[in-house]
Amino acid sequence: MSDTQLTVTLSGGGLDDARAIVRALEDVFGAPDGRPADEGATVRTATFDSPPAPAPGSGRSGASLSAPVTVTVQGTPQAVEAASTTLSRAFSTRDEGAASGDQERERQLLLVP
Repeated sequence: MSDTQLTVTLSGGGLDDARAIVRALEDVFGAPDGRPADEGATVRTATFDSPPAPAPGSGRSGASLSAPVTVTVQGTPQAVEAASTTLSRAFSTRDEGAASGDQERERQLLLVP
């Protein structure tokens, strides 16, 4: 994983939920390598290569989901923190835990409707 990469794994919810989550992260990280497109997938991923550069108040707020979605964000500590903050502003979230390595961090969030 590069020092500016953020990997986001989504499980639960539908395709529209996955797209809403990715759109919220685009405000901070720019466009991902691809947008969720498979209606039948049970797990979806998106990878962002841009470094986090959040502006004050960045991240869309008031987004709604049709079902709970488990989101795992993995990358540098700064990228994971920026993604977690952005998602917490945009959705109702519950922190489900975190793990840290030497240069990488992972956090799991549950986003609820």
